[in-house]
Amino acid sequence: MAARLEKIEKKVELLGLLPLQDAVLFPNTVIPLAVVKKPGIALVEEALRDGRQIGLVALKDKDTEDPGPDDLRRVGTVGTIQRMIKVPDGTIRCIVGGNSVFRIDSVPQLEPYMAALVTELPDDLRQSEELVAMHRNLAALFSKLIGYLPQAPREMEMEVNNINDANLLTYFIASSMRLETADRQALLEERNTGKRMRKLTMMLTKELEVVELGHKIQSDIQREMEKNQREFYLRQQLRAIQEELGESDPQQAETNELRKKIDEAEMPEDVKKAADRELDRLSKVPQASPEYSVIRTYLDWLVQMPWAKYTTDAIDIATARGILDDDHYDLDKVKDRIIEYLAVGKLKKRLSGPILCFVGPPGVGKTSLGQSIAKAMGRKFVRLSVGGVRDEAEIRGHRRTYIGAMPGTIVRALRDAGTRNPVMMIDEIDKVGSDFRGDPQSALLEVLDPEQNKSFRDHYLDLPFDLSSVLFVCTANQLDTISSPLRDRMEIIQLAGYTEYEKLQIAKRYLLKKQREANGLRDSQAQLDDAAIRAIINDYTREAGVRNLEREIGTIFRKIARKIAETPRFKGRIKPATLVDYLSKPRFYNEVKKRTAHVGVATGLAWTPVGGDIMFIETTAMPGTGKLVLTGQLGDVMKESAQAAISFLRSRSSELGLSDDYFQKHDLHVHVPAGAVPKDGPSAGIALATSIVSLLTNIKVDPNLAMTGEITLTGQVLPIGGLKEKVLGAKRAGISKILLPRRNEIDLDDVPKEIRDTMSFVAVDEISDVFQQAFGKRLVTPVTLGVPDAKGNVVPMRRSTKRVLPERKAQRRVAGRRNRS
Repeated sequence: MAARLEKIEKKVELLGLLPLQDAVLFPNTVIPLAVVKKPGIALVEEALRDGRQIGLVALKDKDTEDPGPDDLRRVGTVGTIQRMIKVPDGTIRCIVGGNSVFRIDSVPQLEPYMAALVTELPDDLRQSEELVAMHRNLAALFSKLIGYLPQAPREMEMEVNNINDANLLTYFIASSMRLETADRQALLEERNTGKRMRKLTMMLTKELEVVELGHKIQSDIQREMEKNQREFYLRQQLRAIQEELGESDPQQAETNELRKKIDEAEMPEDVKKAADRELDRLSKVPQASPEYSVIRTYLDWLVQMPWAKYTTDAIDIATARGILDDDHYDLDKVKDRIIEYLAVGKLKKRLSGPILCFVGPPGVGKTSLGQSIAKAMGRKFVRLSVGGVRDEAEIRGHRRTYIGAMPGTIVRALRDAGTRNPVMMIDEIDKVGSDFRGDPQSALLEVLDPEQNKSFRDHYLDLPFDLSSVLFVCTANQLDTISSPLRDRMEIIQLAGYTEYEKLQIAKRYLLKKQREANGLRDSQAQLDDAAIRAIINDYTREAGVRNLEREIGTIFRKIARKIAETPRFKGRIKPATLVDYLSKPRFYNEVKKRTAHVGVATGLAWTPVGGDIMFIETTAMPGTGKLVLTGQLGDVMKESAQAAISFLRSRSSELGLSDDYFQKHDLHVHVPAGAVPKDGPSAGIALATSIVSLLTNIKVDPNLAMTGEITLTGQVLPIGGLKEKVLGAKRAGISKILLPRRNEIDLDDVPKEIRDTMSFVAVDEISDVFQQAFGKRLVTPVTLGVPDAKGNVVPMRRSTKRVLPERKAQRRVAGRRNRS
């Protein structure tokens, strides 16, 4: 044991015992003691002289005068005497700090003090989610208990919230609570941390119920005491104040105060007339009337609105660009659009124009971009989360005829901002719903239309408010759920996911520093090398954004903080080989080669609201009657793509080497795994056809190949949307080669250069080109494209070698986005 113990002739370690009458010492806590009996005094003096520790054990009966071994409890705490004072009457006052817990095996020595052979009892700590939940619940209960005890120092609450060790938390709380000695001893003897926390939670809950009940009784009694006397005293005070101010009518004084606030609010003329009209009504309504509080609340809202309060824009283009670069890595096109927006506003002396809407997967920095815009302009920033809003009154407010009516979120946000030109972010606008209470998206049409929001009318205020000075910024994960009229009022700025290199740079520049500060670590105490960060990106997250990456880094730093708390000299140097110790086993594996190791399997690309991804399309055949079975929660459009692929292949069965009645005698089953996830869109057409051809020809598809494109009945490959997101998803999955429609080749300019340099892209016009790349040979004859001549024969068209004009490129890009899967 860690304690320095006395040795007798047989070299057996003994620990001197100091009986405690009505107290229990816990490890890592201190306790003041008054030692009055001779054996105890001799033990304390000898321990101080020799620099030894002592054992503190509670008595079974606190009234025992001359305790012996049978009067002691079997479990105690090893203590260190930190301070001692001798009192003139011969007794000793000392402070003892607890260390470890022990069990008494035997007591061979009785004079001059009892000494025992002991065995150390370590804590049985088993980390689990339940233990973490009990830890948080225990700290919350103790903080709540302290709130009812005004004599308790506030530092105790801070101390509890800063304790990360479960054992230390239980000992600290148990030593601070008012508990019976038997309960304290039971907690000390329980060596399993989880069971001890459960026992302490029950005791703490019981104590909290008693304290809450006492607090309620005291409050009720205090409210009832001297009610008449207090009312008389207050009325006398109120009368004296009114006489001092020269006001005899309290209602008149309130009316004068509101009139002064209306004059200071600098309201527009029509608004001021309405406010004066309501104020006149207020002066004529008795204070006891329910209408009085309604009018008073309405006037309070009017005087609190920022009718004429502005913040001066400090638009400096270089400073704004520096702020955007400091807050966000990459996103150059998005930053350029924001800078252009600010530059136009600077030249016009007024920011106006389309509403910016950032669309992209979660965790790519949409919300923080709005904060950076406000910071760059020197404006106030307010955020409205409209996700899940289904009541139109949340936007426009309730009419005053309803009980409990209040303004909508737009007016409340302006009141909170205190200015009429803040940067207002409407977050998650794509998740606004509608039901019998109205359509909030329709209510947002007026708010987000620069031509209409000059006179926005909230139902509660029922007065026009100019929103044209407000800079609205919206965020969304997808556009499909946003109504067309609302989408038409916004300028869509797409934010695709980050590449591995971009995530690495974001982690090094922002996330590591942020998580070190959040967990109280210094740079020298916790470091992750580039290889470890890349391993986290590829093996533990695989997301479009960096939210989970930050979460995993935070997990690592919390574990390092715990180790440093236990061993102060510990330094965390995280490498890929040690990630398992902090994050357990990897969650993602490169399974493309394994999944495509059989015939009938092709890899397609998909666009999702959370970023691009790959999907495996599997096909099998069986004797039957020519039926086509499609499974995997496929949508109608994707089912039609599969039917189109089958029809094309049936028309080319002879070129594939199949008998004419093959499709009549066999059933085909096409399945897209992850069957619980709905899938739809036409962009999997060529992947469906390739999967079926692989099965029919018994040729495996190249495992490093993924493809996207819509197929027609003539075998042509049509363009699709979301190419950048799909390419990034393929890169995360380990794909090295992508087939894409030729009309989408121009969209490769949006793909980061480091991705284009490490992957190969093949543009295809027809399904025959797809089969050439997937199987290494041309399985079907290309369709002859051309125009009929005078005799009716098809004259093949030569592919144009002219340079595509920029405006034509833009048209193609728009057409591709409209066909997004």
